[in-house]
Amino acid sequence: MERDVGRWLSVLLLLIIFLSSQNVGIVHSSSLPSFKRPMRFFHFEVEQKNVTRLCHTRSLLTINGQYPGPSIVIHEGDHVVVKVTNKVEEGTTIHWHGVRQYRTGWADGTAYLTQCPIRPNTSYTYRFTVEGQRGTLFWHAHHKWQRATVHGAFIILPASPYPFKSPPIHAEIPIIFGDWWNADPDSVEAEALRSGGGPNVSDAFTINGFTGPLYPSCSSHFTQDTFIQTVEPGKTYMLRLINAALNDELFFAIAGHQLTVVEADAVYTKPFTTTAVTLSPGQTTAVLLTAGHPSSAFFPMAIRPYVSATIPFANSSALGFLRYTLPGAAVAGDGGANLPLTLPPNLPPITDAQFANEFSGEFRSLASDHFPCLVPKKVDRRIFLVIGINLQDCCENCTCLGFKGKRVASSINNQSFLLPQVSLLQSFYSRSAGSIGGDLSLDFPDRPAHPFNYTGTSFGADNMNAEYGGRLLKLEFGERVELVFQDMSLVVAENHPMHLHGNNFFVVGSGIGNYDRRRDSRAYNLEDPPERNTVAVPRGGWAAIRFTANNPGVWYLHCHLEIHATWGLAVGIAVENGPEVEQKILPPPADLPLC
Repeated sequence: MERDVGRWLSVLLLLIIFLSSQNVGIVHSSSLPSFKRPMRFFHFEVEQKNVTRLCHTRSLLTINGQYPGPSIVIHEGDHVVVKVTNKVEEGTTIHWHGVRQYRTGWADGTAYLTQCPIRPNTSYTYRFTVEGQRGTLFWHAHHKWQRATVHGAFIILPASPYPFKSPPIHAEIPIIFGDWWNADPDSVEAEALRSGGGPNVSDAFTINGFTGPLYPSCSSHFTQDTFIQTVEPGKTYMLRLINAALNDELFFAIAGHQLTVVEADAVYTKPFTTTAVTLSPGQTTAVLLTAGHPSSAFFPMAIRPYVSATIPFANSSALGFLRYTLPGAAVAGDGGANLPLTLPPNLPPITDAQFANEFSGEFRSLASDHFPCLVPKKVDRRIFLVIGINLQDCCENCTCLGFKGKRVASSINNQSFLLPQVSLLQSFYSRSAGSIGGDLSLDFPDRPAHPFNYTGTSFGADNMNAEYGGRLLKLEFGERVELVFQDMSLVVAENHPMHLHGNNFFVVGSGIGNYDRRRDSRAYNLEDPPERNTVAVPRGGWAAIRFTANNPGVWYLHCHLEIHATWGLAVGIAVENGPEVEQKILPPPADLPLC
């Protein structure tokens, strides 16, 4: 009897916590009691809100009326429960970018891959456990181009002290890089698909949602549109950097300051010092900054694009500031008269491919006893994926404003991926569970059917048309996989930030030119390669990754340049169940949105 009463009291307590989170909206994890396996409850409401930037007011899609959205802060090992209520007249999803989602693919939040969009005036509750991960990630919408305004930090506090040597960290500060569009980003995407050409570029870049003083402003003090971070002399800060921009890789620097990199994609790295940072869309990096003892109060910080291809781009920069708390220094609200409106001299030029490639090459796993590097030393399967831009012949009654009167597309191994109108995970699960699933084609090729000179410039020598389709790449549970991405430059060579859902991987090698296994595999780093969820495949080159396929489900592999994913630079990876109960995907939740 006493045991039953205790059980009911526990259930009642959890119910009270849950109902409280629904009434007050977002709930910071520190406000909840601690259990052996703590449950952290959050409530996201998708709603419209008017926001003004660049003297232009637009109704934005937001979470809880915030732009950027609220930060989620949890602890390693927590159960996370996020109820998402859709209060707008279009469907949506939320993706927890970089969270492994072991056996909980239903919570991955990828439209038409792992769920159908949450319909207007309905809710869906994402439930997952964050285990064996700690550091900086982010969440964002994963339907159409909603990520432009629906995104926020997802921070996992570690269960043990940080492994790097550092003075005491005074504060941890999320800094999200994004972009501002005067037009509705979904309309920009739709127009690009209708015309067959490239999309318009964004109107400004943003730092934590602010465009900064280098752009037009109609505020009474332009500092109201500028991100200003106050620091104290002699204190050390952790800056959690997140690139949430839709279509731009970005450089970041702070004048007069060096940064020490300690983490990437929520994995600790061997620390290294740098004057600037390169971040591809989807990548995160934590850096340490120690404030000095300067005579000046303000130091510019800035982002600007890294341009790896000869294509239209947003040629501008977002400027923010570090403000030191110095005796007698001007305050941040003085109208900006004392702010140095210049870019940091250590900010790389927009075409600095050498810096971008060398910065990426600096990352190394800790490979320590407490944080081992579990890269597969041997592999069971090698997969070669050619990625890049295609041109499709103009179809009847189509508009074709792409190069040479064609339509622009993207592809992997000559397939331009088409999203289905049903959830692929639901079909795959039904098939695995013995039910009648949807039609699934699990025969995506391990390599191109017709090899050619992938980095050549002989435009028109090869068939540029890609197949439109939805074939999935099937992996057996436990397979040790090597996957090589090869950039294709027949139309344009370009960096491609490739993101794999549901899995981390190890970047064992990269280079420029056509990949040659006999030559290039000899230079692989199999001792301490960086562990990531997004890899920047260099312009006109290749990157090799390795991972073990031990997370059953259907996972999206795609370029995190949003327009490239829109054009089809993506594929679904279907990982079969393992033989043991704990190696099988969990059943779908009762409230899973249906198409």
